[in-house]
Amino acid sequence: MAFLRTLFHREREPAPLCSAVIVAAGRASRMEGIDKILTPMGGQPLLLYTLAPFQACQQVGEIVIVTREDLMVPIGTLCSQHGLTKVRRVVKGGESRTESVLAGLQETDPQAALVAIHDGARPFLPEAVLEEAIQAAAQHGAAAPAIPVKDTIKVAQAGVVQSTPDRGQLFAVQTPQVFDRALLQEALGQAAAEGLSLTDDCAAVERLGRPVYLTRGSEDNLKITTPRDLTWGQAILAERMGR
Repeated sequence: MAFLRTLFHREREPAPLCSAVIVAAGRASRMEGIDKILTPMGGQPLLLYTLAPFQACQQVGEIVIVTREDLMVPIGTLCSQHGLTKVRRVVKGGESRTESVLAGLQETDPQAALVAIHDGARPFLPEAVLEEAIQAAAQHGAAAPAIPVKDTIKVAQAGVVQSTPDRGQLFAVQTPQVFDRALLQEALGQAAAEGLSLTDDCAAVERLGRPVYLTRGSEDNLKITTPRDLTWGQAILAERMGR
């Protein structure tokens, strides 16, 4: 695939300029006191791995990081020290994910046609997954990577199974979720005005009746949520480094 992309890259229409908003404003309540964003992995803070594919991607013009107030200076210093030239701003997040994404969106270049929203705690995003999501959003207005669900899922109420959805129609959605800028602004603005607590940004767009197209995700693109996830992350990192 990499060879084909290199061979035919001149024939593929470039995607509109995309801004990236990295959301790293959570309290890490399930990490047992570990500050996952700056926790070391392979000798480097986790956040550096998260930012790397956005720094490398030609379709991404800038990066805005949304984080807690106490991490703004350390993260800004980290990015400067490691030459992350696309990081334009580090801003304070809100009380909810929607508020944090809006805070980042407001700081992005208004000329950017697309905005990619990515979890700061997903440090192993393959660049191909990022590129596919950007290309799909440029064509359709909203796109997100996803992987098929492996387990059988049960819908239950009060501990009693109510139904068993068709697993073939179920997908675990990841980030980056990429949107037309105006569409995302409208969707998040409406969600915030209604005081909704949404777990991802696709849900805000779906509420407007707009379709979200799924692109190829990756099992490597896991979100570090618990201390055990760090163990899986170290394994992915070791595999990438050929150890």
